[in-house]
Formats: sequence, structure tokens, C-alpha cells
Amino acid sequence: MTNPQTQSDDMEPDVLNEVCAKADAARIAQAQLAQTNTQRKNELLNVIANALDARAGEIAAANAVDMRESAEHGMDAGKLDRLKFDVPRVNAAAQGVRHVATLPDPIGEIVRGYHLDNGLRLEQTRVPIGVLGMIYEARPNVTVDVASLCIKSGNAALLRGGHAAERTNAATLSVIADVLHESGYDPALIASVDEYGRQGATAMMQAQGHIDLLIPRGGAGLIQTVVQNSKVPVIETGAGNVHIYVDRTGDQNKAIPIILNAKTQRVGVCNATEKLLVHQSIAETFLPQAAAALAAANVEMHADERAYEIIDKAGIDGVELVHATDEDWDTEYLALKIGIKVVDSLDEAINHINRHSTGHTESIIAEDYSAIEEFTSRIDSAVVMVNASTRFTDGGVFGFGAELGISTQKMHARGPMGLREMTTTKWIGYGTGQVRA
Repeated sequence: MTNPQTQSDDMEPDVLNEVCAKADAARIAQAQLAQTNTQRKNELLNVIANALDARAGEIAAANAVDMRESAEHGMDAGKLDRLKFDVPRVNAAAQGVRHVATLPDPIGEIVRGYHLDNGLRLEQTRVPIGVLGMIYEARPNVTVDVASLCIKSGNAALLRGGHAAERTNAATLSVIADVLHESGYDPALIASVDEYGRQGATAMMQAQGHIDLLIPRGGAGLIQTVVQNSKVPVIETGAGNVHIYVDRTGDQNKAIPIILNAKTQRVGVCNATEKLLVHQSIAETFLPQAAAALAAANVEMHADERAYEIIDKAGIDGVELVHATDEDWDTEYLALKIGIKVVDSLDEAINHINRHSTGHTESIIAEDYSAIEEFTSRIDSAVVMVNASTRFTDGGVFGFGAELGISTQKMHARGPMGLREMTTTKWIGYGTGQVRA
């Protein structure tokens, strides 16, 4: 599947050259930042946060234009909510930057160290990755999150934030660039390729040797396009076909508020629940209650045969009920829709989730310790919740201040990516004249 944001016909050679030049300028700026101590980085972050607050109206005004145009072009409610960056959200993003400033600096942390028999002392130390590329869509808060995390972790960032949020991102980056310049840093440290449109994203994928790591954040189409076409190493993030399983031992009074929160608090985010699995022994009593609550929240239910029959027989007012298809089990709705399936056992629930999940977050509602232990050990996803909403899978909630994204792959980083996940390591050997025999 090709996402329109990253699709390009024939990329002009000048675009690739100019994007590579931007990445090279970011690398030079990053080398300066890498020598900056923690106190100065924290001071810089606090100045950026203050500037975002002071110019929140300017950013919100740009966002209002992006919101209006996107609505006129038919953007759905979930994506519009994600695109929204009004004054309160800018203020919240600024507060996130301040929180990042309070977090421990991972740079220079010694991961491990020891002496060899010959006296050579070895230390494995955290260092910045270098130049990070971000390709994302309709998520202007990501611009602030990436900038703050990169500054604290000593990295540079090259951003492609997408057409829908282009004005918002430009206004936000203008604030950050002004602060960098006034504070004695090169604004090339946090830069955008949005002026090149879709070709800018394509160029980032081709910029091997100029960009160290590329992170796509958005829908499944965008992520897969980057994974399949990038010559730059990629961390796969974000697509969330997220499940809640209600076990036969689950507390039904706990389950319904958890399901409602996970499905309806924000529908356009990757940690919103998309599927509900219910053990057959409680389905007759639990499903009518859950369906009534979901119907009251205007959630359309895509139910398998057994779930459909139980819910339909309950005669719930205002229920939107349709028969689930095979495609439903692999669909990330990002809308007021949920797939519902009755399973015969915990084993069937686990197998179904591992077959259809995108590896993001799953939750079990259960009181039986052995069921919880089996679920948490066998589910192959980045995050597993127990008796809690899937909406908690978030870097800010985890205490990271912000997140670069939620990694659903298994190399280097998995789950919410904070400061430590934005570092690599190098080995330093301290000798006193040793030579290898």
C-alpha cells in the first residue's frame, strides 16, 4: 500500500541533493549540541517552552487554517482531533518540554564497565544516534515532542510533517528556530523538508549516509511505505490494531469503564482499542451491558456471529450493529467502531490476538492470576496491560515527558520511545600500554 504523503512520481535530483544538504547541516549542528552539558540543554529547553507559551496564539492561528482546509477536504473526526493544536494544546506541549528538561540526561551514562585480565578498562557509554528523520502526518504535537527529545538526547532532527499540518508545523518550527539562533545554536539542528512536499519524504528515504535513522509515525500505509522503500534504517512505529480480552474471571464492573475509555476517549490515536474479545462463559451476561454502554457512546459494533446474536437479542436502543467480516480483524478503525468476538478459551484469545495484532498494546481484564500470567507471557506485543486501559501506552504517561513514537518492532527499541531509546552506545577502552599477544 502506498501512502499519498510518501508517494512520488520522478523525484527531482535537486530535491535529493538539497535534503541531503539539510541533513549534513543538521549533522554539523548536532556535533555542537553533543558537546553541550546537561545544564545548558535544560536551559535551552525551558527557553523553548516559554517561547511556545508566548507565541501559542500565533501557532494556533496557523493551525486554525490547517484545520479548516482539512475539514473542507473531508478529513475524518479522528484525524481532525489529532491535527488540532490550539492554545491549550500548545501550552500542554510546552509543559511537556519543561518536563523533558527535568528528566535524567542519558548521554554519558555508563551501561556497563569492567577490566580485562590484562588491565584494560572497558566502558560502554550512551551517545546520541546523530541525525534522526521523522516522517509523520497531521500530528503537530510531534514537532514539539521530537524537538525537545532530540535536544535533550543530543540529536538533530529532520522533519517531514505532512501537508495537512504544514502551516502549524512551520509556525512551531519558526518559534524553535528563533530560540536556537538567539541561544547560540544553529537552527539547522531542528529543520523541515516540508517545502519539498512528497518528494521531500522520498528524498529522506534515499538519504543513506546523511540521515542515521528514519522513524515514520502515522497510519499503516505511511509506515509500510517507509519500511518498504527506505534505504535509511527504519524503526517501525505506531499502527495500533489494539485488543482488550475480557476473561471468564474478569470483573465486569471494571471492564466496561476500561473499554469505554480505551475506545472513546480519543479515537484517532494508535493506543485506542479496536477489538473486544469476550470469553464465552460470560458473553450472555456481559455483552449486552458492554454493547449498551458502547451504543450510548455512538460506537458502531462489528460483531462475529455469536456476539451479533447475543447483542441483537438484547434489543438495545440506538445500537449500531453489523456483521464482522474477515477484514475487520485486521483493521485499525481510528473511528467510533469496534470489532467484537466471542472466544471459547484464553488460548483462543491469545492466538487470535497474536495472529491479528500489529504488536502495539493488548489488555486483559481478569482476576485469575494464572490467566493473567499466561496472557502477559504469551502475548507478543510491545505493551501488555492488566485490568487497565490501553490508552496508557504513551511516552508522557510512562514518565518520558514525550515520545518519539511507539515502536512495534523488536530491534533497538520497543514500546514508547523516550530519551534512552534515542541513544546508541560506544565502547571506550582505557589502557596503560597494553598490546594484544
